[in-house]
Amino acid sequence: MSIGSLRNGLLACSVCMLLINPGSTPGKTKDDARSVPPAQVASPEKIVQFVRDRFEVPENVKLTAEPLDKSPFPIFYQTVITSENGTQKRTNNVFITKDGRCLVMGNVFALHDGSTADLIRCLREATKIPAQTELKVGAFDKTPYPEFLKAVVTANDGKKTQSGDVFITKDRQTGIVQGIILPFRDDVVRSMINTKDMPSQGPANAPVTVVEYADLQCPMCARLQEFLEKQLLPKYGDKVRVIFKEFPIPGHDWSPTAAVANECGYEINPSAFSAYRTLIFANQTAINASNVRERLLSLGEQAGVDAVKLATCIDSKASEPRVEAGRQEANDLSINRTPTSFVNGRVVVGLQTESAWDKVIGDALLAKSR
Repeated sequence: MSIGSLRNGLLACSVCMLLINPGSTPGKTKDDARSVPPAQVASPEKIVQFVRDRFEVPENVKLTAEPLDKSPFPIFYQTVITSENGTQKRTNNVFITKDGRCLVMGNVFALHDGSTADLIRCLREATKIPAQTELKVGAFDKTPYPEFLKAVVTANDGKKTQSGDVFITKDRQTGIVQGIILPFRDDVVRSMINTKDMPSQGPANAPVTVVEYADLQCPMCARLQEFLEKQLLPKYGDKVRVIFKEFPIPGHDWSPTAAVANECGYEINPSAFSAYRTLIFANQTAINASNVRERLLSLGEQAGVDAVKLATCIDSKASEPRVEAGRQEANDLSINRTPTSFVNGRVVVGLQTESAWDKVIGDALLAKSR
């Protein structure tokens, strides 16, 4: 499944609703009695804005969503999103949990008895995997979302082995494969983000908090850092606080070391963190895998970080747990590119224009004033 094609306005998630017994209705759960009416969970406009923000669907692509309604699955409401880019039109089913916590895109299917054999049978139907391909499902673990469990499913056709995630609801009535689970409500996003003892700029009591996940080797992250420091923060003063999170991405050869160094700088001298981070971004082209330690020590000293302490911290990777915590948090939030930011829980992917940032900040300030 290609989530990336959403950037072109083509919602590429195909949703296959498989009912083991099509003539029956899935049984009610305790959640049904407590569920919020669909119209109160989310409006079509909110769903469209979420999809546009999350997948960077450009404004010239028309997105519409039908009102939320019942679905064949006890935990979900369902909507249909239509995208039109002038030449193509596509519709897709999207599911939102009845408490509004999560939005789901992917192959969703009903389970009969929730056994492993039942799950494998449903997986074959949902993904069209032939009977001769061996399927194995690993142990289920908790996810960031209490209502879902996750396991790794492995397929082996005798020539190659592939693996992917499969999700099931805790009541084992519904499964999801080839899909993505995203935090939908802003308060759910905020609850997943640690803001304590984090490097930041701006007052802790600011009405708007921007949390940025960045890779120090990412050129677009460097441009965002410059925008935040020189334009956004001066413009909004004490109304905005920016919290910085390390999210070194695979394929970058020196950013993991830089992330450790940056967090070391924060632990050694918190007041020098911002200057150190800015210097690292400004010197991206001069840093490589061979000279990264030397360059980071030099830049740290320029920023006011004790060189001896910094060298010890980098060599021992003493701050790596902080980096890993940021990485895990980003993974829990299903972040797949940098920079990605959250403004009071609303996602902002990429650099974005000044006017786009003004709109998001303005919306957050307005919501706070109500």
